[in-house]
Amino acid sequence: MRLKDDKSYPYLKISLNEDWPRAYVTRRVENDGARYFGPYASAGSLRTTLALLRRLFPIRQCGGAIIGEALRPCLEYHIQRCLGPCIGAVGKQDYRQMVNRVVLFLEGKHELIVRELHHKMRLAANDLDFEKAALLRDQIQAVKKVTEEQKIAQVEGEADVIAFAQAGDQAYVLVFFIRQGKLIGREHFILAGTKDEKASQIMTSFVQQFYSSAAHIPRRILLQHPLKETSLVVEWLEGRGGKRVELRVPRRGTGRGLVDMVAENARRGLEQTRVKSLSAPETLREALGELQEVLSLPALPQRVEGYDVSNIQGTSAVGSMVVFERGLPKKSHYRLFKIKSVAGANDYAMLQEVLRRRFRRVSGESREGSWAAMPDLVLIDGGRGQLNAALEVMRETGVDSVPCVSIAKENEALFLPHLAEPIVLPRQSAALHLVQRVRDEAHRFAVGYYHKVHRRRSFASSLDDIPGIGAKRRRALLRRFGSVRRIREATLDELASVEGMTRFVATKLKEYV
Repeated sequence: MRLKDDKSYPYLKISLNEDWPRAYVTRRVENDGARYFGPYASAGSLRTTLALLRRLFPIRQCGGAIIGEALRPCLEYHIQRCLGPCIGAVGKQDYRQMVNRVVLFLEGKHELIVRELHHKMRLAANDLDFEKAALLRDQIQAVKKVTEEQKIAQVEGEADVIAFAQAGDQAYVLVFFIRQGKLIGREHFILAGTKDEKASQIMTSFVQQFYSSAAHIPRRILLQHPLKETSLVVEWLEGRGGKRVELRVPRRGTGRGLVDMVAENARRGLEQTRVKSLSAPETLREALGELQEVLSLPALPQRVEGYDVSNIQGTSAVGSMVVFERGLPKKSHYRLFKIKSVAGANDYAMLQEVLRRRFRRVSGESREGSWAAMPDLVLIDGGRGQLNAALEVMRETGVDSVPCVSIAKENEALFLPHLAEPIVLPRQSAALHLVQRVRDEAHRFAVGYYHKVHRRRSFASSLDDIPGIGAKRRRALLRRFGSVRRIREATLDELASVEGMTRFVATKLKEYV
């Protein structure tokens, strides 16, 4: 396993070895007396940090020699993004103090900065230098605003929190950098070659690679999964950092909450990365071409429709139809179906109702709008049983010429009408990723609608036995409050103000809820 691209990651360098230090990006860490922070996952994320630093602390950005005799300052000085050492507008001592604040800020020691700035502001005010005092006041407010935004948890000292999400041959690893209870940064990395690897091995590999080049090793590292040979890794980290290091997999409390938060962010990041990669034009062309070849389709599947149903033991059953055109979702053509004709938990019959209602729209006089567009491929969430149920309806409605396949969740196998055995595509197949995305989108859409319908029915049923609350008043209450909990929290006046309600009925409602 290795960090993807095996490249040298960028660092933020504070050139303390210069007379007039700067903050800039570098990919080389040297023993030159400067301070280094990182590594960062990309130059883009590092530029974001630099932009914040330059807004808070106006140290110079140019790399030229400073002699204090420039004829006129640059634009950065005029917009208060530089103290102007090139024109002698600031002395070395004051400039160094500003640089020290940059270092403290990157270390998460914001309280020390605010305390120092308050002291400087009081001195400036006592000297009647109100312009300087106002600038210091604005800087205090800016630092406090960033501090409040970064506040994440009461964690003593410093800690890195590491978690990952895995899919196929890649792991999306996320690191949160917490200093003095504040999240001062977060970086993600792609670890390649993780197929069939255990979680402990993936975590061990990342920790070793990341901290072999990290500019700083914290005293505490919180992990989602335990490492292999933890004692050896701790000994190695302590040797690199020159201090005691604690490696821990928290099981409860604040630490567990932080790890869970990072893991959830990693899962979302992985999904966004996959969607982004799948949306690349060359990837989509490859996926559609491969899908046509694997499924022996007569044409490129430019329009794919995905179907799924959602219910719990037959209650609040719903179905979904999602549409992908040229490999991308076409949300204006998505459709939802509330199951009307099926009683009990019968997924096959529910699926058939959805397909029957969809394809009857493309026959005869009812052919209209987005319903008129015929798919090049129908994708069903399920196995052989769901596929056969779908084919029966498609024959019934006269659209059996449209290719139809199903994808099973258990092993991601594709079932085809004319093949006895399913097709299992390679994990890295672009075609597999596309059908998985269609299937997952249909499932997400159906589940979202199911929860909405289920909440409404639960809400309505809880009001059925309350005197004076009929269908009309239930609907009005639903529109106004949305849940029984919010009705329970509402005041008598708020309930009475709902359309169709009276104060007497509102009083009865409060007694029951």
